[in-house]
Amino acid sequence: MTTTPPEPTARRPLPGQEGTPVQRAALAVMGVVAVVALSVAAVLADPGLVPATDPGAASSSGAASPGAPVAPTGRTTEVTVTVDGMAFTPARIEVPRGDALLITFTNTGDQRHDLVFGDALGTPAIAPGASATVDVGVVGADLEGWCSLPGHRQMGMTLQVVATGAGAPPSTAGAHDDPALPASPVPSAAELQAAAASATPHPAELPPLDDATVRRYTFTVTEAVQEVAPGVTRVVWTYNGSSPGPLLHGRVGDTFEITLVNEGTMGHSIDFHAGELAPDEPMRTIEPGARLQYTFTADRAGVWMYHCSTMPMSQHIANGMFGAVVIEPANLDPVDRQFVLVQSEQYLGADGGPTDATKAAAAIPDIVTFNGRAFQYDAHPLTAAVGDRVRFWVLDAGPNAALSFHVVGGQFDTVWTEGAYSVRGGTGAGTAGTTGAQTLPLLAAQGGFVELALREAGHYPFVNHQMSLAEKGAHGVLLVEPAGAS
Repeated sequence: MTTTPPEPTARRPLPGQEGTPVQRAALAVMGVVAVVALSVAAVLADPGLVPATDPGAASSSGAASPGAPVAPTGRTTEVTVTVDGMAFTPARIEVPRGDALLITFTNTGDQRHDLVFGDALGTPAIAPGASATVDVGVVGADLEGWCSLPGHRQMGMTLQVVATGAGAPPSTAGAHDDPALPASPVPSAAELQAAAASATPHPAELPPLDDATVRRYTFTVTEAVQEVAPGVTRVVWTYNGSSPGPLLHGRVGDTFEITLVNEGTMGHSIDFHAGELAPDEPMRTIEPGARLQYTFTADRAGVWMYHCSTMPMSQHIANGMFGAVVIEPANLDPVDRQFVLVQSEQYLGADGGPTDATKAAAAIPDIVTFNGRAFQYDAHPLTAAVGDRVRFWVLDAGPNAALSFHVVGGQFDTVWTEGAYSVRGGTGAGTAGTTGAQTLPLLAAQGGFVELALREAGHYPFVNHQMSLAEKGAHGVLLVEPAGAS
């Protein structure tokens, strides 16, 4: 799946989807005009609302008293809120009814966060170590704040403000839903198939190995918008502009030197399952504009996953930040064709927005793909010839669903999963011709390979045999042509 940058648009982007520099500049001008207009209106209504200026901190001022009408006490409750993991601390604030509330939000976490109380009141997303203030206004009833970055509220980043004292209405904090935009309609299988036919397929062939033992790559994080089907788009976060990201291929003992460059608008990271090392430094979340070096040696064979490990991981993986590292086992038998298939899930949110975190938590995907786009290998079949020995390297990137990989009309005479052969036939020693397998079963983050040689020309579908997932897009075709046809 190859992505293109979003076109400039007048709508307000979601966190993590701030768009092009032109769009950001236009929105900044619009924001300044809006802030000036609101400030003038507020001062005309009450000259006492003119705020003190602090050039070293971001701030947001409430234009109206939250909750039910209440007589102001003239007092101000001031609170400092910090971050602990994926939670605000304190997570509950008691404020005497009628007091004004001023919150200083200091981001003591390891990635960007904000604190909002709806669409119009809150801080911008601030980097680790930064602070911002929210002038909530006079508190008349309970209210709830949260972090609006994708998935953060669902991870537990909520702040309950409880109005205390005589006349406080019953608590409703936490009782409302996200003020989200309408969810995208889920495209039908026919719409997804039509979209796949008009798109360039993601390359599935495994590139040949060279003689290098040190392999160097730069992974650049980008954020863009992908058309899922006509009229349906989603934001994607990628390594090098595609999802899956770059396919790495090596042998046991090879060293991989990765430079991660974050050109996105929020914190991102990377975790290579193919290496063994302490996560603290190489897997840390880095800010926009930052970079890090990640070096590992592949000591064991496998089809290893890599992915963004910034919380919530389900959000970052489902939004496109994953890929495969193929490290070949020793004495691997020769084959005629080799393909790599990475299954992943999509949970559609608002049109042009990121993954719906609530859907991802429920683990019922809208779309399931091989190599980033549903049904793409139905529209653009993989090819082989009668008698060719074909090897499928398969990885389940998840973040949630299992994969039962099956080739309709074929049987696997070789199955290798998570470091071991369960069936070994083909050209290798063993029981070729007398044993076989019908599926390669994989849980999320597991990988393996299967081999088969097909005797007749025809169209052989390959599917996730969890059939509801195949019907959502985890489906393709291996076109087997007569021997010598091409």
